[in-house]
Amino acid sequence: MDYTKFINKIEGENRGDFLLFTLSTCIWCRKTKSFLDSLGVEYGYIDVDLVDGDEGEMVMLEMHKYNPKTSFPTIVVNKGEKVILGFEEDQIRESLK
Repeated sequence: MDYTKFINKIEGENRGDFLLFTLSTCIWCRKTKSFLDSLGVEYGYIDVDLVDGDEGEMVMLEMHKYNPKTSFPTIVVNKGEKVILGFEEDQIRESLK
């Protein structure tokens, strides 16, 4: 199974490869998305809680590679070059090209 089919793409300026593992109910996840939206940045996200069954487990296993604690949001920058845990505005800004 391929977890990438669950990535929701948000159009914007390409300032690096940003993939967010989020929960649909998480306020910090929403703040992270809103922050990137306000900067006009392109990113992808997966609302992990909206992926069911075996596919949801597969997405969690992928996230676990980057964040063994599986906390939200988990922001994977440039395919794992950097991982940001939580809404860390300064770290996100630093990661933008």
